[in-house]
Amino acid sequence: MIRASAAVLALLLAPAAAAPAHAGIPVCSYRVEASFPHDPSAFTEGLFYANGLLYESTGREGASRIVVRKLEDPAPLTQAEIDPSLFGEGIIDWKEQIISLTWRGGQGFRWDRKTLKPIGSFHYEGEGWGMTRSGEVIYQSDGSASLRLRDPATMRQTGSLPVTADGKPVDNLNELEWIDGEIWANVWLTDRIARIDPASGQVKAWVDLSGLRRGDGASGMDAVLNGIAWDAKGKRIFVTGKNWFGIYQITPVCR
Repeated sequence: MIRASAAVLALLLAPAAAAPAHAGIPVCSYRVEASFPHDPSAFTEGLFYANGLLYESTGREGASRIVVRKLEDPAPLTQAEIDPSLFGEGIIDWKEQIISLTWRGGQGFRWDRKTLKPIGSFHYEGEGWGMTRSGEVIYQSDGSASLRLRDPATMRQTGSLPVTADGKPVDNLNELEWIDGEIWANVWLTDRIARIDPASGQVKAWVDLSGLRRGDGASGMDAVLNGIAWDAKGKRIFVTGKNWFGIYQITPVCR
């Protein structure tokens, strides 16, 4: 766990006050249950947790990589560098593979899950942002208010899911995570996570993480909230941000 001053811990461990969002949609605050170290040089784009390991992808040309690590230790157990001319984006697991996207390169990659050795590539239209998966369906964001549905075997688009809140499009959907039948999505440049009904695309609730970045100590315009991981076995939710010092296990506090 990260050691922090008493003042910082008090700020993180107290439930945050929920800020107003769209009318009629519940807004949850949060409680920090635990904190873990994060590499502050990591410009986080993709995050997921599986089989006791944390998988993270980072962005920026020349610094994009995929890292497999333990939650308690930021030192990579395995890592892969992405072509330095490309800006790495979201990742997801599928069978014995890791699938990764790039931002504007229109190029994605397949990696061996155990070794992170490259095993294939593919091309797609539009920008690549975040990904999550439910069974044989990948949900992919591209910065718009609509998620693309893809077949993980081919990465061909099979459909789309417009996302709305009170009937209005929710733009800037970014990093995604499938949590207990919902799609959780960071909304870029905000402290909010949208909890999306995958059947209708409607936002069921917001999780307002205001104050978490300040408690972390991350600074700079780009150091925004981005990264959601779900420990399905332990029923734990982890969040982080670009160039943050910590990964935080949170519990939504909904009234």
